[in-house]
Amino acid sequence: MELRHLRYLVAVADRGSFAAAARALHVAQSAISEQLANLEHEINVPLFSRSSKTTELTAAGEAFLQEARRTLANADRAIAVAQGVHRGETGTLRIGFFTVGMGIIFPQLIRAFRKDHPDVQLVLVELTPTQLWGALVEGKIDIGFTRRLEPEFSLDLRSVVMQRDPIMAVLPSNHEGVPGPVDLRDLARERFVVLSRATSPPLFDRVIEMCAEAGFSPQIVSTPSMWSSVLLFVRAGEGIALLPPNENQFGGSDIVYCPLKTKNAFLDFVMCWSPKHDNALTKSFRDMALMHWRRSLAHFSRGE
Repeated sequence: MELRHLRYLVAVADRGSFAAAARALHVAQSAISEQLANLEHEINVPLFSRSSKTTELTAAGEAFLQEARRTLANADRAIAVAQGVHRGETGTLRIGFFTVGMGIIFPQLIRAFRKDHPDVQLVLVELTPTQLWGALVEGKIDIGFTRRLEPEFSLDLRSVVMQRDPIMAVLPSNHEGVPGPVDLRDLARERFVVLSRATSPPLFDRVIEMCAEAGFSPQIVSTPSMWSSVLLFVRAGEGIALLPPNENQFGGSDIVYCPLKTKNAFLDFVMCWSPKHDNALTKSFRDMALMHWRRSLAHFSRGE
């Protein structure tokens, strides 16, 4: 049994005769008659009343017709779903993100993508950079927004820089360096609170690199695993920190983010993916993300 057998049956039933069905389908009437006779022989059930002068379905034929309609509808839906996935219009897209650095652009992007792709199911997963890179390699997520890739992942993943976040000195509000800009060399004798390398290798390494470029090795007194804990330690007077500004936890009256005079005091924020697991849907999202992100940054730079 083939789908064309079912389509022939539905056409004959809807148009009332083999001749009308043949004209509608642009098929020879003899071909339709032969194929439906083969179908009856295959299922060993008469579908048409052969004694009638008109084309009438038997009771079994009426029952078979209803199931044939359902089967054809399901087949058409399967085709539409496959074509939608192929065009990147349907399916499930799993997006991993590292909260720090997301700002307001990411929520705007998600809203815009949902509006333009109502048939795509978006799954958002918050992960640390290390967790996110591993999830991409394993195919557990499709797109990631995080910090620059570590060398060990550079062969398996691809990335594009979305923005460069400035690294700033997070100081108690009564610190002599406030409001900045601060020369990093003037902080050489300070105690440092640094976000743990297990949470964010790129940030930890960049802090060490910047201090080395300024001619000193930082005295690290604590390495909390959470961004909020770093700020808590600074508020408690345990030390200072070097961080990109975080809109969600920007500060308060007792701490201040101060710009640095240091060259290249920034950290890349990237969108990354696995070419091994790439498909039309992820490409569609990446194209929209790049356009949306760059347009938003341009608006911010113009103060719009």
